[in-house]
Amino acid sequence: MSTTASAFDVLAELSLTAKPGGAGNKLDAEAQLQWSGIGFSLFGEQFIAPVGELSEMLEIPASTRLPGVQPWVVGVANVRGRLLPLFDMAAFFGGKLSSSKRQHRVLILERDSVYAGLIVDQVFGMQHFPLETFQEQANSKLEAVTSCLSGCYQLSDSNWQVFSTAKLIEDPRFANAALS
Repeated sequence: MSTTASAFDVLAELSLTAKPGGAGNKLDAEAQLQWSGIGFSLFGEQFIAPVGELSEMLEIPASTRLPGVQPWVVGVANVRGRLLPLFDMAAFFGGKLSSSKRQHRVLILERDSVYAGLIVDQVFGMQHFPLETFQEQANSKLEAVTSCLSGCYQLSDSNWQVFSTAKLIEDPRFANAALS
């Protein structure tokens, strides 16, 4: 065995001597005091979906219309070899997308056997909220959306409604997109 310690041995020894209350643990504690989600807008209101409920966001891809479906079903798109059904969320809730078409985005919901693209007005990306700003009661002005909300985060002058994709999936209207 060589008298010169390998880089691995040095790192292993350092990890054993590191103090449990070091700077890294302080950062971990601060990070645990925040909640993160993907921010988006619909009807001029700000919503946030938990990070784990959405797999990605993208511009609206070219799609093919489907016959015999609800008007809020835009069609299907080929996204990296998978057929992605696209749903206009504003139309689903009884309205119209409000921002310019250039800003519209698709949030991809991939949960259990559901793979769906939710078209929204605009996406703001990752948002972080202090846990103490959470309120269990959502305060959206849009009654049609309240069945999919699970609280809100209040920051200074802005409210971010927590949008639950699990509640959306459970909605019988969403589950049955075929015309009756």
